[in-house]
Amino acid sequence: MIMRFTVALAAFALAATAGVGQAMAMTGEKDVAKVTSIGGSCSRCDLSGKKLTGARFIGANFGSSIMVGSDLRGASFMGSNFGNADLTRADLRGAEMMGANFGGAIFIKAQLDGIEASGANFSNADLSNAQLTGAELSGANMVGAVLSHVDFSGAELNAANLAKVEGAYANFHDAELSAANLSYGNFNRASFRGAELNAASLARSDFSGADFRGASLSKTQLAGADLQSARGLTQDQLDEACGDPNTLLPKGLSVRHCRGVSVRVVSPRPLKPPKAPRPPVAPRWVQAD
Repeated sequence: MIMRFTVALAAFALAATAGVGQAMAMTGEKDVAKVTSIGGSCSRCDLSGKKLTGARFIGANFGSSIMVGSDLRGASFMGSNFGNADLTRADLRGAEMMGANFGGAIFIKAQLDGIEASGANFSNADLSNAQLTGAELSGANMVGAVLSHVDFSGAELNAANLAKVEGAYANFHDAELSAANLSYGNFNRASFRGAELNAASLARSDFSGADFRGASLSKTQLAGADLQSARGLTQDQLDEACGDPNTLLPKGLSVRHCRGVSVRVVSPRPLKPPKAPRPPVAPRWVQAD
């Protein structure tokens, strides 16, 4: 009986991909049984709905690829470029994304709970209605990202850059946002209940209707922030923060003025896609154990 190997990774689109090994799909199967490592370049590949659990993308370039609804649980994206990729409804729970580039990518309704993405680039990405509970995003770049209705509860966002984001109705319940930059954004009706915002900058952002019950605001900068209709703010919280004459607060509350502090947003340069390794003469498909 002759067994035919069908490549689920976008048919022949990955034929030129380097470092693909230990992956096999039986005739008629739609999913890859096991993928150990994927390298090289597969720009604009269509991998929608594919099962890539535990895949390792090493120095790969998958810019503008389509992975709608793909299963990428536990995958590793170390040093890889997925800029402008479409990962709508993809399952990336527990994935490792440290230092990876997802600038301009689409994660609408994606599952990213528990991801490790410290220092990753999500600038201008669309994460509307995505799940990022317990995610590790310290130092991540999310400048200009769409974070509407995102669930960041319990996430670590220390020193992350969330400047100029659209974060209406986002949930930061019990999240760690110390030294984070939340300036010039829209956080209308967002929840910061129990969040740590120590030494963070909320300058010039709109927090209309946002919930700050139990939030920590030690050394938090509120210059020009609109908190006039914010909920749960207390004078004790504000006594630990600072603002300026343009800070809008609920009636009866006040905040001391910051001294010698200027508000400036510096957008980091976009990450360059990593160079793809030279493809082998002929890719090998090895049957998984």
